[in-house]
Amino acid sequence: MSRGVRTLLVLLIALVMAGIASYAMYLGIQRMPAREVEVPSEPLVVAAKALPVGALIGPNDVRTIAWPRKVPLAGSFARPDEVVGRGLLAPVLENEPITTAKLAAKEAGAGLAPTIPLGMRAISVKVNEVVGVAGFVVPGAHVDVLATVGGKDETVTRAVVSNLTVLAAGTRYDQEKAKDGQAVPTTVVTLLATPEDAERIGLASLEGRLLLSLRNPLDIAPTSTPGVRLASLMAPPSQPPVEKTYKGRKMVVAAPPPPSPPPPPPPYTVETIRGAKRTTEEVKK
Repeated sequence: MSRGVRTLLVLLIALVMAGIASYAMYLGIQRMPAREVEVPSEPLVVAAKALPVGALIGPNDVRTIAWPRKVPLAGSFARPDEVVGRGLLAPVLENEPITTAKLAAKEAGAGLAPTIPLGMRAISVKVNEVVGVAGFVVPGAHVDVLATVGGKDETVTRAVVSNLTVLAAGTRYDQEKAKDGQAVPTTVVTLLATPEDAERIGLASLEGRLLLSLRNPLDIAPTSTPGVRLASLMAPPSQPPVEKTYKGRKMVVAAPPPPSPPPPPPPYTVETIRGAKRTTEEVKK
């Protein structure tokens, strides 16, 4: 037998022996009993299914799971009876822990009312497809309220309240449709406002016509404009348009219209009293 054949034979025997040893070790590991390490835990109440904001929690809506004791969750509950019968201030997902930050106070009920912070008010505004920004005024959006009031002399449009949060669009007060950018057609929009702003909106809705202006939720600066009047809107510009740069973007801005002419002075009058008779006559210049 040549030297090359002997070397090949030794290699084949070594491979066979290694395979047999590996297979035997695999069988030995498979037959070993599994060792379970017990981790100290405590019960934690979680949602048994996805629940929207304003929902009243029932016995079948929650369940308990084992939660590691070394990682406590602040504001959590250990018994389902501590959360049953309370309303949700925020939506929860399936298997998400129920915490005090997401629950309304006991006996506060469910629905929209418990979600209103203390000191704030919810006021509803009647809208259509135009006023409601084509259905994109959804729960969680931020808007300005514009009022158009027609006076005896001229019509004025101005932002009466700025940066209000939309609580509900119609009967919907969760953000389920708003997550993927879908529009929510509705005829009524409920806004979260201070008592003073609620009064301004109520007066503006009675005296004029309301419009909602959708704004970026990161833009929290108040809208402070003098408003626009019909006379200045239709007047020709006294200066050519000006090119400005806003946040890195160039845009052409029309020159401000000329100021409205002051109202004419009242006429001079003379009041004459003859006995019990009093007359007023206008003095012509």
